[in-house]
Amino acid sequence: MILAAWAASLGWLVKREYFRPSGARLAEAALSVSPGALFYRLSLGAQQLGYASTTVDTLFDSIRVVDVLVLDVPALGRLQRTAGRSVAILDRALRLREVTADVDGDGGRFSARAAVTGDSVLHLVIRSGGDSQKSTVPLPQPIALPSLLPLRLAFGGQLHPGRVVTMRVLDPFTLAERDVTVRVSVESTLVVADSADYDSTTMAWVPLRFDTVRAFRTDAAEAGPGGAGALSTWIDAQGRIVRAATPRGFTVERTAFELAYENFRRRDTLRLMRASAAPPAGAVVASTAIAAGVASLPAATPGTLRVRLGDTALAGLDLAGGRQRLAGDTLFVEREAGSQLQARHRLPDSHPSRRNLLRPEPLIESGDLRIAAQARLIAGRERDPARVAQSLAHWVATEVRREVTDGVPSAVQVLGRRRGDCNEHTTLYVALARALGLPARPVAGLLYRDGRFYYHAWVEVYLSDWVAVDPTFDQFPADAAHLRFLIGGLARSAELVRLLGRLSPEVL
Repeated sequence: MILAAWAASLGWLVKREYFRPSGARLAEAALSVSPGALFYRLSLGAQQLGYASTTVDTLFDSIRVVDVLVLDVPALGRLQRTAGRSVAILDRALRLREVTADVDGDGGRFSARAAVTGDSVLHLVIRSGGDSQKSTVPLPQPIALPSLLPLRLAFGGQLHPGRVVTMRVLDPFTLAERDVTVRVSVESTLVVADSADYDSTTMAWVPLRFDTVRAFRTDAAEAGPGGAGALSTWIDAQGRIVRAATPRGFTVERTAFELAYENFRRRDTLRLMRASAAPPAGAVVASTAIAAGVASLPAATPGTLRVRLGDTALAGLDLAGGRQRLAGDTLFVEREAGSQLQARHRLPDSHPSRRNLLRPEPLIESGDLRIAAQARLIAGRERDPARVAQSLAHWVATEVRREVTDGVPSAVQVLGRRRGDCNEHTTLYVALARALGLPARPVAGLLYRDGRFYYHAWVEVYLSDWVAVDPTFDQFPADAAHLRFLIGGLARSAELVRLLGRLSPEVL
């Protein structure tokens, strides 16, 4: 059941988690896993944005889990659709053997396949736009999909109020690791619609019969900078999700097929598109700035900005640090200047604490010879980090044409095609910077332009502290209209989808 991952990130960005239960115990308990299909309604507030399903097949020596997701987000008079399907094969101890995923949406098209050799090596292949990236990840422990966390908790004997489980999480798309703590808080009963009937008056399917389900609430949170906010999930005794909710209002709710699928298929899409066609001043637009037609940033850019974010839960967002300060529900952003743009070291940066921000990653191939050669051409003999950072921003902004493209951004692919949205500009810049020994990381958030907020991705490089750089619009440093919400691989950018419909920022 990949729904836990959907509720946490609303994307088909496959993550892996480490566990330490007894394999023999799980293998025995997993014999009780029952086959069947479950259906879910995906909502933001009162508005249904999509549906999902999970189908479990029990085979002779393995378990097959098929997940389907369809998500529509209205923006600028159109529905931005993301559709995906994944198939995971597990052994009888609920350990991942292989998984394939296919995603098609406005955010890009890609397919991924991961296979585990023994319990020690993960082989990952990502294909997009005719290109592929391969990586091999050593695994000190067996891994499992986060979607399998409910099964492992249930059949590993962990579903007891007060039980706390801490594990390491590995995201194979970014190779980022972090601790995740899962706390089982309470046991209760939930009411679930298990059948429906068509109401000709409302022209919609309505619940007909209900089922009472015994379930346990679990709260999962990622620790450290960039960790996602707490995800609250209700799990039944068979390890199936009943309901899940994020702090920012996105919910996953188990229901009858007709309520999840038919009502979504019959909804008034024209009304939704019309409502999003002309967003009012101060609105958050569920679209990138380039897709929305923002061609450039004004010459007189703000050096400071104060934005009240409202009563939306802000836990887990990377709002504070560097040039950003959070006081209550108000975010203060001040553009870097003076000594903040002066580094105390030369390139390449050799500080041990920043070594991981110089390494290649899937999609950020800073070790590729083509990336390294282009980076040297841009930097020349310059070794001052600030000057190199500015030169890279100007080169990427000048050489990469701003346009919306399909596919998951790969630095090598962007270098060859020289076009892309903010994600492509960001990915190429990070790869070029790392190839020169300049610590760089992708970030994502909102760009304030002409009274509205748009999704945007940019870069932070390390000088004397982290400094924002926008290689899409050639800004070094980026102006204060860039509001950072997330730090890390571009996989995390999908987490903003669940936030956009709940934010009501106000510039002070």
